[in-house]
Amino acid sequence: MALALAGATLLLAAVLLPDRAQAQFGLRGGPLGVARFAVGHMMGLSRLRHSRMAVRGGRYRSAALRSQDPRGADRDQLSNPYVLRAALTAQAALAGWQGGRRPQGWWRHPDGSYGWVGPVFWPFAHDDLTNAIVFGDATSLSLYGYGDLYAALFTPYAATELAAYTVPSGRRARKIPAAETLCEASDTGGLPVDRIARAVAPNEAQRTALDELSSAWLAARDTIRAACPAQTPANAAERLGLMRERVEAMIKAIDTIEAPLSKFVGLLNDDRKARLNALATERRAALASYQSKNADKNADKNAGKDAQAAKACQADYDPLSDENAQRQYQQLVQQQWPAAEIAATLHLDEVARARLEVLQDTALRTMQTLSACPTEPAATPQARLAAVKTRLQTLLEAVNSVADALDDFQADLSDEQKAGFEAIGPKRGV
Repeated sequence: MALALAGATLLLAAVLLPDRAQAQFGLRGGPLGVARFAVGHMMGLSRLRHSRMAVRGGRYRSAALRSQDPRGADRDQLSNPYVLRAALTAQAALAGWQGGRRPQGWWRHPDGSYGWVGPVFWPFAHDDLTNAIVFGDATSLSLYGYGDLYAALFTPYAATELAAYTVPSGRRARKIPAAETLCEASDTGGLPVDRIARAVAPNEAQRTALDELSSAWLAARDTIRAACPAQTPANAAERLGLMRERVEAMIKAIDTIEAPLSKFVGLLNDDRKARLNALATERRAALASYQSKNADKNADKNAGKDAQAAKACQADYDPLSDENAQRQYQQLVQQQWPAAEIAATLHLDEVARARLEVLQDTALRTMQTLSACPTEPAATPQARLAAVKTRLQTLLEAVNSVADALDDFQADLSDEQKAGFEAIGPKRGV
């Protein structure tokens, strides 16, 4: 099975909420967003504990710094996708953070992977697009949202740690991968042409169209790679700008492949289209089988958590009447946005405090707009492409709204106050 990479279905919830969010449970992030956030965290950790354990154990972690593709030469073989994704990003993300001594960082995704790896945002962007469009596996896309926006506002890395990722990669015995290496090595796969060809048995015209689609897929990869940071983003505004550039590049990449994909599929008869669509069904079945074989011993307990997560994603779900969701919410509230610390450290006046509140609320509302509740994937590659583009556009709108709120907040701050704001993030987890 091609592209042995997949993530969890829900975004990491162990991030921060404001003190007064409890009183406004129905506003900030939306009640459904908060509940799904809490339940999603619980579900993600329980389902994918085996992947994080493997990453912590170090058996797969060394693969993250190798120049070759550790997924193996035969990309048709499904080989522990959860562990590989976690290992590849975890080793690279943690190698430059606090001396590489910590087993995990607070900004990780539920599967143990990381959306921010040093100065690089979304290291597996191209592979994630291929998984979602060709194989109907958009789980990794759902990992990106509020947690990554928060990590852009309050980076976990100190300036010196980020700078280490931009040192030329030619040094021997290098422990911290260069940003350029991350961008080059993490998106190794193009369109799985051979897999598609075996499935649909194309005639000459169809094969020509498939080759054109493959070329467009490689061009899309190059578009995403071109958005790799040439230098370390110096502050939150630049990190949000980098997020914007990466997401815009992914949308542009989708636009590049849209017409060739439509042309190729349009040349197929109904039988060949069905065989192409079956690739996604086969992938989901293989991943489900893998998860079943590698389920941890607390299967009954996890089943209850899965049921709770499913309930939280129902349209008529009311978290105010759900005691489990309330307990999860209280746990989240205990890990607060550092609003009081920011105000005290930066000596904010009333106007700046009000603008900080707007920034906080704007960021938290993205929990609802970027809710990661699982949905049934579309049946065809074209429909999945459209769904992925919509998701990315929603993420882009969230990034832009947070960036605008940050600009307003920092508009009248002194350089000293801005420096104080930047110093808050690296203190987390110390």
